[in-house]
Amino acid sequence: MSDPAASSAPRLGVAAPFACTFTPGVPDLLRSLGVTLALTTYQAGKVALLSPSGGGLTQLLRTFPQAMGLAVEGAGPSLRLAVATSSEVTVLANAPGLAPGYAPQPGIYDALFLPRARYVTGPLDLHDLAWGAHEGRRALWAVNTRFSALCVVDETASFRPVWRPPFVTDLQPEDRCHLNGMALRDGRPAFATAFAATDTPQGWRADPTRTGVLVEVESGEVVLGGLPMPHSPRLVGGRLFVLASATGALLAVDAEAGTAEEVCRLPGFVRGMGHAGDYLFVGLSKLRKGRPFGDLPLAGRDPQAGVAVVDLHSGRVAGLIRYVSSCEEIFEVQALPGVLRPGVLGPDQDAAREAVVAPSGCWWSRPEP
Repeated sequence: MSDPAASSAPRLGVAAPFACTFTPGVPDLLRSLGVTLALTTYQAGKVALLSPSGGGLTQLLRTFPQAMGLAVEGAGPSLRLAVATSSEVTVLANAPGLAPGYAPQPGIYDALFLPRARYVTGPLDLHDLAWGAHEGRRALWAVNTRFSALCVVDETASFRPVWRPPFVTDLQPEDRCHLNGMALRDGRPAFATAFAATDTPQGWRADPTRTGVLVEVESGEVVLGGLPMPHSPRLVGGRLFVLASATGALLAVDAEAGTAEEVCRLPGFVRGMGHAGDYLFVGLSKLRKGRPFGDLPLAGRDPQAGVAVVDLHSGRVAGLIRYVSSCEEIFEVQALPGVLRPGVLGPDQDAAREAVVAPSGCWWSRPEP
């Protein structure tokens, strides 16, 4: 089973599809952390896996239409992923026993993600995804931007709404505030971000560079306002971080004091954030044409598409991956712990239907290549 989508990311800006450059220390850093980076891009409809390979990076691409939110749970053999697309959520699980056989040359992969479930949600514009808990059970949480609500993925409905900001008075498919991000604590959403505290259809569009809010979920209180297009709140080691997308800033937030401190400025529209060890991995995007993107503060700074690596101790950029072709937006970034060369099969690939996995073992339904 050949894998034509796997390729080495070049060091120079060659205009091959999805070519990227990277600063020299990135492969060694990923190797030392024991992680592969997983990216989603709505614009190109792909999930990309970037793995260290010698002194370079190897990239594997899979098609997921309008790929947006990405959730990661577990590590190594128990790792699983969830990907939100235009109208579905797909859950994939690692089948490491099948990884050695999925390649023209045995032993290339140390993990192989197979689709295990597909939830047909309809067009919900799902942003952040995260595994947590709800009503005493494991649950996949999602930010339902179209309905301005936090929800859990459900087996009997398109979604099951659990919470919406107090300033949103009704559950309607009107994207009233552009709710887009959540940070979980102890398995439940603790904070959420929105572009404005508005309650009319698309009301947030009036001035999203000045009206963004960070909301505490339990109390419903706006703990920080006036944020420039906030995204991707994350609790990391007890610290709360938020991306100010319109300025390219990474913010460290003191929710009790209602204050934010700028950690660093990054060269792109920032959205999507994962972490491993003492590092954050922040997605960078170029700007879309038209309002309000042409008027953003970072418009004159040649914004890039890729991933910035931020050292949490120093607040400095420790590395940069930059796409030079095909990819103009990164939606989400996550680190996959315990795998350094994973493969992945999309739900529409024939090979995904030839894999059989049971608790006691795993098999290919045809002879291994």
